Amino acid sequence: MNLPVSPFPVTVTRSFRALPLLVALVLALIGVLLISRMPTASAAPASAGTARLAALAGDVRAADGHRYDARDDTGRTMDAAQITQRSDGTYLAVYHTLLGDGRFHAAVATSADLRHWQRRHDFGPGTHQASLAGDGRGGYVLAYEKDPKNHIAVRAYAHEEALLDGRAARAYDAPRTLSRCAEGTPAITAVHGDTVELTGHYRADCDTDRQLRATLTGFRHWEATPDRRLDRALQTWGNSGNLGDRAPVDLDGRRVLLVEGQRWRGDFGSWRTYAYDPASGTADRLAIRTHGGSSAFANPSATLLTDPQGRPALLVSLFIPGEGAAPGEAGQLIYWRKL
Repeated sequence: MNLPVSPFPVTVTRSFRALPLLVALVLALIGVLLISRMPTASAAPASAGTARLAALAGDVRAADGHRYDARDDTGRTMDAAQITQRSDGTYLAVYHTLLGDGRFHAAVATSADLRHWQRRHDFGPGTHQASLAGDGRGGYVLAYEKDPKNHIAVRAYAHEEALLDGRAARAYDAPRTLSRCAEGTPAITAVHGDTVELTGHYRADCDTDRQLRATLTGFRHWEATPDRRLDRALQTWGNSGNLGDRAPVDLDGRRVLLVEGQRWRGDFGSWRTYAYDPASGTADRLAIRTHGGSSAFANPSATLLTDPQGRPALLVSLFIPGEGAAPGEAGQLIYWRKL
């Protein structure tokens, strides 16, 4: 059978025929490179500490105790609850509630079983995102975000009774030095005498929350700096929205941070929880599984304590936004697992 003669040399014809294959190969190579740069569930964990935290905190269904939609004895929601243990083995929680006056109110409550809470004091309107730490001398330091002109406020209490009555011995309201719009969501990471070390967020360019570290010395001198290393670790996971609350926990001698990241600003259903390793500057996303299959988790905190049965345990506290909640699971989730 006679075929028409090609107007191109044979070598040119073969090159044109090879172009689709070359393009496909190039596109495949680009895809492999992009995928290799993306975090995946099968990637190696950031550290032994983050892997340990993920194993303990990942499955609420395997917990030794839990409560969804935690509330105090007056019916107030216990949003963003942070829990610690008292010297007698019972428990303290600081949390906030949006009340009928349209303001958030931080409060402190006590419990004997981690499920039922008695509110002891309301810290007043415009207080929220509370964090509590012992001062090593029988007293407590409390930090919270305060509005209007959102800023971090720090209070010191000489002893537990003073905390439960709201009688602060020392008070400091921090100036906003990183943002003219808002600084808040404090977490106390250490107390050394009259020096308080904290983390928090600042509203970068009055637009999006980013991480900060701060030191308060003598309840007089405040210094805050951006924590861009933590920002980068969360942005690696595709979080372009707010980077907010975080809390430290020491597991097997390693410090790990539980921290929240928002994939898209304004989308409360896109909040996720991460375990961050300060030593390596990398983070793992926690695949948290609840009984009903909730998908969004915010305001994380974790505490090592003795559970109501007297066993060493890790307690985790998470807020489940309505936008990512399974039926009956919206609100504050508290759960613990023995070590």
